[in-house]
Amino acid sequence: MEEGIPCKQVDVSDEFDNSVDRIYAYGLETFGYFQAERYDRQILQSIATLSTYYTFYPECRHLATLSQMYRNIILDSHLIIYRITTARIEVLDIVHAASSIRRIRNVRKIKLKT
Repeated sequence: MEEGIPCKQVDVSDEFDNSVDRIYAYGLETFGYFQAERYDRQILQSIATLSTYYTFYPECRHLATLSQMYRNIILDSHLIIYRITTARIEVLDIVHAASSIRRIRNVRKIKLKT
């Protein structure tokens, strides 16, 4: 971890959980059990590293702000979009990389339970 960057708690939204379930179901139907499990593990491992490495990922270009609070993890054909707040990391959603810009921008509206 970079010097001076504190670890933060990582919380995920209900939308993220629902999207992961849909991706898993699609992967299971299309590619089979082992590929669906492998991709699911990759998603979960990416989230597990966020508490420490949240600044390592690029700003989400569709959600640009001065503070660069919206970032994304590029994972195969999906983007895991998260928001950095003062208190925590909020994993908002995982969307297909070919999603419309409007779909990606709507991720900003996702609120997490406190």
